[in-house]
Formats: sequence, C-alpha cells, structure tokens
Amino acid sequence: MKNMAVVVMGCGGVGRQLLHHIVSCRSLHAQQKLHLRVVGVCDSKSLIVASDVFTMELDDTFLVEVCRVKSTGSSLLTLSNSGQHKVFSNPEAMRKIIDIATLLGRSTGLAFVDCSASSETIGVLKKVVDLSCCVVMANKKPLTSSMEDYEKLLAYPRRVRHESTVGAGLPVIVSLNRILLSGDPIHRIVGSLSGTLGYVMSEVEDGKPFSQVVKSAKSLGYTEPDPRDDLSGMDVARKALIIARLLGRRIDLDSIKVESLFPVEMGPNMMPVEAFLENGLPLLDKGVQERVEKASSNGNVLRYVCLIEESRYEVGIQELPKNSPLGRLRGSDNVLEISSRCYNQQPLVIQGAGAGNDTTAAGVLADILDIQDLFP
Repeated sequence: MKNMAVVVMGCGGVGRQLLHHIVSCRSLHAQQKLHLRVVGVCDSKSLIVASDVFTMELDDTFLVEVCRVKSTGSSLLTLSNSGQHKVFSNPEAMRKIIDIATLLGRSTGLAFVDCSASSETIGVLKKVVDLSCCVVMANKKPLTSSMEDYEKLLAYPRRVRHESTVGAGLPVIVSLNRILLSGDPIHRIVGSLSGTLGYVMSEVEDGKPFSQVVKSAKSLGYTEPDPRDDLSGMDVARKALIIARLLGRRIDLDSIKVESLFPVEMGPNMMPVEAFLENGLPLLDKGVQERVEKASSNGNVLRYVCLIEESRYEVGIQELPKNSPLGRLRGSDNVLEISSRCYNQQPLVIQGAGAGNDTTAAGVLADILDIQDLFP
C-alpha cells in the first residue's frame, strides 16, 4: 500500500468537497493500493495537523467534522487540541507548514493542495516546491501572479498539477500539454470559460433582459455573492493568462484586454451590491439587447469568450456563428476550441461542466492521484 501524505489549504466549497471525495473513495483507492493520508488542513487563519506527521493522520470521522465546522462559517480554531491533532493559528501556522514540508518533502513525500482563492499562498507554495514537495492547485492566483513567481513555482513542472484552475474538471491543461509535447504548434484558442457568463449570454439570446438573467443566475448560485466578480471578466482573464503562459507566452494579466460588462461608475468601490442589482443592472439592458439584435441580424450570437492568438489576448463579448461549437453553447457548460497544425480545419473541441465545487474537487483529486508515482 502506497501512502501519500496530503495537506489541504482552503476549506471553502472546493476544499470541503475534496475532503468528502477523499473519504468516500477509500475503498476505490485501496483497490489501487493507495492511501491518501491527510496530515493537515488549514484555512486562512489556522492549521490543524496530525500530532505526528510521520505516523498519524487526521482520520475520516475528524475530516467530516472539519467540513461540518467550516460549512457553518466557523474557524478551525474552534476545534481544540487532542492527542491526535494540534491546532495552530497564524503566523505560527505558516511556520508549521514549512516545518512539515521540510520533514516530509525529502523522505515520504508530501502533496500540498491549494483549494483557496487567495494570493497569500504564493510564498508558501514556492517554498514547499523548493523542499521537494508536490503542489496541486485549484487556486488560479499563484499562476497569475508575476512571471517571476510563476517561473519559480513551475521550476519543477513534474511536481506541479493545476488542471482545475481552467475548466474545473475538464481535461484542458492535459490536452494542451499533450499537443505541445507532440510538437504541434497551437496558433489559436477561443473558449467560453465562465459557466456564469455562458449561462447569461445564452439566456439573453432568447430575448430575456440582461438584468433579469443576472439576477436569475445569482439565485441559482451560478454567480459570486456580488455578480460583478463574474461580470468584470477578471476570472476569465486569469484562466486565459494560465493558458497563454502554458503556450510559452511571457505575459502578465495587464497584457490581456478585458471587457467588463458594467461601467466603472457601477464598480464595487462606487456602488453597493444591492444598489447595483436594483438600480444599476436595469440601465444595462438596452445596450445588451441592441448588441444581441445586431448579432442576430448577421446570423450570429454573442458569447463571452477568451481569445488567444499569436500576439492577441482578449477577453470579452464576440459575435460567433450560430452553428459553431461556441454558438451552440447553452447553459453553464465550458467550451474550448483549439486550433493547431493538426487541428486546423476541424479544431479540437473540449466541452462539459466547467464549474461547481463537486466537479472542481474531482479534478483536484485526479491531479493528486496523477502524481502518485513521485512518491516512494
């Protein structure tokens, strides 16, 4: 039986779902002669770690309790020390993480899994990679920081996996890597990489007011609590940057032209979310409707897409043919079209559910299993 020591950073929806997946897949992993030994779990303020990271782990009953506590919005600090585990608060928690990485990185091996949405994990991740640990990310921020941070993090590419940063559980990163490794040059990528904006654009196509569609998306749980986090396009821009860097482009986030679906004067710093939903959104209906009608008169539809070409990096609304893979897109699916020398007349199309805690966590778990050969 191969034992993989794991530390999970981030106890939001994805982190909790990952822990549930690990617990529920025990018998499946046992058939594969594999055991994921969760030795630590941390949130933004604290860390819970097994009393002896070499011989002990956080057992399944306790992991389920951690998920329950975090789902109520409580801190891990509410779980007291015991003989089985210890609780540390920041900044001691961060020092303890480095200690664990130092102890296990070059002996039994250790997988650090970043399911947070924080840029504050970048420093820790760079250190643990240097200490021979593996890193698995659902968090986009470390990969969309400076080129210096990116190159430091990817200095040991075999030890880093980040499939779930683009398209949740869809095989986007692995497909791009396979094409690149084969020597097939990729010259164009266009994709709808936001389930939220995919849903919004396909609904306004049916004549529904933009404001009504955004409110529906919010009530269905498709958007962030403040829908402007989705409507700004920055989440799609981060995914586009991860893809562009994978293609070898040494660019930063400000190299990408981003179209926001609301004006600056309706931004979070200028207007509370309630005022935006009730007063701001309806003012945008007419402009969106006119664009929809213009596209329709050309036999096209509108989609919010990322576009990556030789020296063109854009995120925003594009008119696309109705019968194209992106034009046929409905609901919250993600779609990516990849054009290369081999996929020239017929682009490679990857489509499926590209959002959701369950799908994302499943992608993270698959990434963890993908690095098991690096463990003794």
